[in-house]
Amino acid sequence: MSLATIAMFWDGPPLGFIERLCVQSFVDAGHPLVMFSYGAVEGLPAAVEAAPASDILPNPKTMIRHGRTGSPAPYSDKFRYHLLARHDGIIWADTDAYCLRPFVPQDGYFFGRENDDVVASGVLALPAASPTLRSLIALCEDEYAIPVWMRRAHLREIRERARAGDPMHVSEMPWGVWGPRALSHFLKAHDEFRHALPPHVLYPVPFEDRRLYFRNAAMTWDKVREDTVSIHFYGRRCRARLKLVHDGVPPEGSILAELADRHGVAA
Repeated sequence: MSLATIAMFWDGPPLGFIERLCVQSFVDAGHPLVMFSYGAVEGLPAAVEAAPASDILPNPKTMIRHGRTGSPAPYSDKFRYHLLARHDGIIWADTDAYCLRPFVPQDGYFFGRENDDVVASGVLALPAASPTLRSLIALCEDEYAIPVWMRRAHLREIRERARAGDPMHVSEMPWGVWGPRALSHFLKAHDEFRHALPPHVLYPVPFEDRRLYFRNAAMTWDKVREDTVSIHFYGRRCRARLKLVHDGVPPEGSILAELADRHGVAA
């Protein structure tokens, strides 16, 4: 059985250890993988196809970055929605999503909950004709849209700014405004949330437990079940900890060190 193509987007420095590990995991699992970028990606394994991001969103000058962190996360959200609408059957994966077992969508759907109410967007497949995709693409066309799915305190400030004639740009809004909460909002509105997989399938270790990745590997494996197919490494936070606390080298005996040995990826 041929596996679905995995698509990623990268805009930044050479791929780091976590990104190279995750990319290699898909290659070793047998998935074709395409890395979209507006320039050359240093550190990309030879088996990975490089593709111009301009095929999806033509103008890199329109790239939106999160104001506080400088991350291109809002643009990455917009990019994945357009990508999925254009390439039916492709699966989006963030560069910090590790492939433990092959990804197999059901009826074109492949995504998982991070809790009872919210679907994470780190791994995502939707049919190209999905009404959720249409709504998300329309959302991203208005960079000042009021995100009714945000927390009450955030929403109050956004609405007050709009009433005062100083609407808040998406780059000023809280982290992930076009990401999981927007995705979950529209999945529910269009009766597609029911396709969500349980948290342990794609996100067996929740964000708040991410330091387990730097402790004994057994602590991570205890979270993994027979039907778990991915481990999410929460790239921005784990990259920082790896660099600042462990000098860029995964601790001996950790899941990161174990998987690096498995895939032959050097830190």
